[in-house]
Amino acid sequence: MADDDRMVAERAALIGRLRDAAEILPPVEAPNFADAFARFGDARIVLLGEATHGTHEFYAARAAITRRLIEHHGFNIVAVEGDWPDIARIDDHVRHNAPRPKRGDPFLRFPTWMWRNEEVLNFADWLRRHNAALPEAARTSMRGLDVYSLGESMHAVIAYLDAHDPMAATEARRRYGCLLPWQEAPQHYGQTVEHGHMMGCEAAVVAQLRTLLQQRMQLIARDGEAYFDAEQNARIVRAAESYYRAMYRGAAASWNLRDRHMFDTVQRLMAYRTDARAVIWAHNSHIGNASATAMGWRGEFNIGELIRTAYGEEAALIGFGTDRGTVAAASDWGAQMQVMQLRPARPHSWEEAFRRTGHARSLTDWRGAKRSGLADILSQTLLERAVGVVYRPHSELVSHYFEAVLADQFDAYVWFEETRAVTPLGAERPQGAPETWPFGL
Repeated sequence: MADDDRMVAERAALIGRLRDAAEILPPVEAPNFADAFARFGDARIVLLGEATHGTHEFYAARAAITRRLIEHHGFNIVAVEGDWPDIARIDDHVRHNAPRPKRGDPFLRFPTWMWRNEEVLNFADWLRRHNAALPEAARTSMRGLDVYSLGESMHAVIAYLDAHDPMAATEARRRYGCLLPWQEAPQHYGQTVEHGHMMGCEAAVVAQLRTLLQQRMQLIARDGEAYFDAEQNARIVRAAESYYRAMYRGAAASWNLRDRHMFDTVQRLMAYRTDARAVIWAHNSHIGNASATAMGWRGEFNIGELIRTAYGEEAALIGFGTDRGTVAAASDWGAQMQVMQLRPARPHSWEEAFRRTGHARSLTDWRGAKRSGLADILSQTLLERAVGVVYRPHSELVSHYFEAVLADQFDAYVWFEETRAVTPLGAERPQGAPETWPFGL
């Protein structure tokens, strides 16, 4: 058989197997959309991805699946690819807590639409209602995993110590004083240090974290939740200081430091409560196993790979994909958000294969016994699309596609043939909303 004929036959076989294995899903707004995901209810950690940071169906599907896991299977942590202090505003809202010390309004930094949108608002309001009837210790929390909140996290540590140990707060101000001039543009700090123009602040932020850890037992006895928040913010300051220096040592170094921090945060959340079961919302590039992709082949790892190693079959890694539609994104980092047309999937991509099944929405699950029937056909290497907050359709192949082996990257895959952009929120707090409202600017 000629090579071209063989490729056509292999492609047809792949599409046929995907078509047969797919379980058709109802529209994402349907009350029974998440019923098919009850099968993941026995996991300790369920990781729910997204192929873009600006697609309504991905956010709405994750919310529906998470509601199902919380209501019927006892999940009690929602950890997302967002900054800890910003997501803490949502956490205070959904758990009916008093607002934590704040330096400014949340979700002001680019990309504002990633968490400040109607889809997240609807989930947060549902979670607040769900938690209302529960005792405080049983309420589901919402936590941020990311590393970008240098200024806010320094402020949070100092504000906590002002309330609990004023002398320690004075020392924290002295230590963090090294970084305070850079808090609005920390990337410039990293550039200055890495180019040898100043000494770094690593020793000072490590010393501050160590001091806080040495006081742990005393401070936990006063207010364990407040201490947990302060310690996490101190860890973020340490990680952020390293991250902004690592940016100038190469993409792999900074990526690995960021995902290591996010994984460590997940581990702390899992250890914080004895009955912990978590749902993680993050991009496919974070929650899929990086070792099965071009990312891993060039030396990068991610949360999915680390969680797979730590939790084995107790973790479920679920990817999401789409063919076409609209997406909320920017043309460059820091640029204005636009509703952009998402180009149809390229040939020789996993998205193209799922499109050719003809299914509008589907779930494909290859765990356990199902794996033996699908692993061979899903073990080939094809392109996969990843759109973050920036979308460059005119250089899409170079900018947004990488090679992946789906069988080892995920445990299951959720497919939407056509999707639309998320709906960013307006600037005003809705009338009658409480002061703990997390989305108002």
